[in-house]
Amino acid sequence: MRPTSLGGSFTLGKSSLTVNRMGYGAMQLAGPGVWGPPKDPDGAVAVLREAVAAGVNHIDTADYYGPHVTNQIVRQALHPYPAGLVIVTKLGGRRPPDKSWQPAILPQELTAGVHDNLRNLGLDVLDIVNYRVMGSGHGPEEGSIAEQVTVLADLQRKGLIRHIGLSNVTASQVAEAQAITDIVCVQNNYNLAYRHDDTLVDELGRQGIAYVPFFPLGGFAPLQSAALEAAAASLQAKPMQVALAWLLYRAPNILLIPGTSSVHHLRENLEAASMELSPETIAELDAIAIGRPHGSVGA
Repeated sequence: MRPTSLGGSFTLGKSSLTVNRMGYGAMQLAGPGVWGPPKDPDGAVAVLREAVAAGVNHIDTADYYGPHVTNQIVRQALHPYPAGLVIVTKLGGRRPPDKSWQPAILPQELTAGVHDNLRNLGLDVLDIVNYRVMGSGHGPEEGSIAEQVTVLADLQRKGLIRHIGLSNVTASQVAEAQAITDIVCVQNNYNLAYRHDDTLVDELGRQGIAYVPFFPLGGFAPLQSAALEAAAASLQAKPMQVALAWLLYRAPNILLIPGTSSVHHLRENLEAASMELSPETIAELDAIAIGRPHGSVGA
């Protein structure tokens, strides 16, 4: 596969939504700890506008980022939204005053979350809503999600949601949700070193469903590897650019949403979409995950 600008494009599941494979994750636009306003509000607006100007048409957000702050910045920066821009949001969490991350999974909480997203984004209908299973930290755990997905399917029938996705889920939870409604994307923790979803990535690819890694660069424990450093040096690139490029090579249904509050880092991330990796480099990078203990990358 030869990379193209922003990694080429992908149509999400059984939707009519086609996005460039390199997108943008808005979580870092909020203040420290994803709480409150950013230190540089004008800088946050500038990052979003730069991303869209560069061709990004897939933005990932959530109204519980801030809370409310990130969506309000997205609206300030981009509304009225350009044609073709797909905004993906999440439900399933809330941020109480103690700044903790808590589940919000009752039907009334999910419904209220949809209306919060609509209001703060300035939309009449949400393109895609991911049900985010809070679980334990940043890893999925088994348990039925049928009630929550059914609530989203009802809101979809009412015209408030166009499409439904999942986040932080297991393969069995994906199957459970698919028995209720069409799923267009799955967003899980996955990167060069944290490869526990390899089988799920491939299975979703066979179904034409997007797989969207969160923590594509390792999250709170940034990726570190001698092989990654060596590959980056040989390509005269930054290690994080190589890690993003590897994900685009990994499978055609992978979409990326690296986040940053810096225009400079945004441009570096976008440059990764046009990098070419040789088969030898890919093999060296593939080997990074071998022998790495579970949970060692990405908190």
